[in-house]
Amino acid sequence: MPASSFVERLNAQIAYEFAASQQYIANAVHYEAEALPRLAAFFYAQAVEERNHAMMMVQYLLDADADVTIPGVALPETDFADVVAPVVLSLEQEKRVSDQVAALVGVAREEGDYLSEQFVQWFLKEQVEEVATMSSLLAVVKRSSEAPNFVEDYLAREHSGGEAADPTAPPAAGGAL
Repeated sequence: MPASSFVERLNAQIAYEFAASQQYIANAVHYEAEALPRLAAFFYAQAVEERNHAMMMVQYLLDADADVTIPGVALPETDFADVVAPVVLSLEQEKRVSDQVAALVGVAREEGDYLSEQFVQWFLKEQVEEVATMSSLLAVVKRSSEAPNFVEDYLAREHSGGEAADPTAPPAAGGAL
């Protein structure tokens, strides 16, 4: 069984992941309303990914016979000044999640909870990718803020979908929903 302090922090992280999913849906809706379908699709996909991260954490706790808390989340930000603002918010969010995941590793290590530490390692790797992706997107959005169709072209070229699922990812509760 995982250390109780790790279980508590992982349950808190589940809330953060669900909140991130909700924020990405809000971003997607904003871009959808602005007739920027590729930006919308990018953030809808990010929302699903964050939701799945939460469900991976839920499955880990279930497998470890630990208590799982499914939290409510704060309302996402929905009022954005321009095309850049949602991406700025997203990069800040990904950096914050990186710090939170690193703190989870610290708790597991401090408690000598090696199984939980091993579980969280995948999320550390994932956060490097998430921050890099959002940083690149922000650079493109800033450069193209006056012509957001250039961002749409970038996403069509660089994020056209079809990425294979990571076979090293932990299983998510509910399967691959």
